[in-house]
Amino acid sequence: MFTYDHSTITEATRLQLEMREQIVLKPLAKTIKTIAGADISFNKYSSTVYAGIVVLSYPEMTVQSYSLISAETTFPYVSGYLAFREVPSLMLAWQQLPQKPDILVLDGQGITHPRRMGIASHFGVLNNLPTIGCAKSMLYGKFDELGLEAFSSEPIFNKGEVLGYALRTKNKVQPVYISPGNLITVEESLEVMKNCMGKYRIPEPTRLAHEKVNLFRTGKLTAGFHIENNIPLTLF
Repeated sequence: MFTYDHSTITEATRLQLEMREQIVLKPLAKTIKTIAGADISFNKYSSTVYAGIVVLSYPEMTVQSYSLISAETTFPYVSGYLAFREVPSLMLAWQQLPQKPDILVLDGQGITHPRRMGIASHFGVLNNLPTIGCAKSMLYGKFDELGLEAFSSEPIFNKGEVLGYALRTKNKVQPVYISPGNLITVEESLEVMKNCMGKYRIPEPTRLAHEKVNLFRTGKLTAGFHIENNIPLTLF
């Protein structure tokens, strides 16, 4: 397992500035058939993190499989540097998947970040993978007031550039914040996430990843690669 635990914030900033030059925002190269969500859970004041990636069919949003691991980290939680705490353990969960999804959604920012290097961009560049950031709170940029109805959206922009979208997923709920991480466009990121909505505010890929890692953290699921019930083994 590679780690950023011994990196300083100055070193982390330098790496972000180098990696941002490798981000490619371009139309998806192929049709999406599978999409995954990634998330982390942890106990307060503990160095153990519980990482999970859940793979779903797209656009049906049927869970096919999931990968769970636990790992140690001492990199602090610092705004703008989430990737340095969470990416190493997510990489282990990713490597445990026998077949990779077509696209990955991460619980955090893509290019809506002061250095364009949110966790979705960081993970996407490392793995040369299409990624989307779906964050529960704003970090960078601004947007005009949203309508109160479901699927109302407004561009998130900075200095005239559109970086992502604020999207209200249900009537009168707080929006989520969508931005491309790598190998997808801003507009495609919004459209993909609109197709990932279920009954809840949070889109299904990251919502289900959050659910699985919390069950794992509390001992109700075990580490490893798991095929969801009723999914034929021939798919893997």
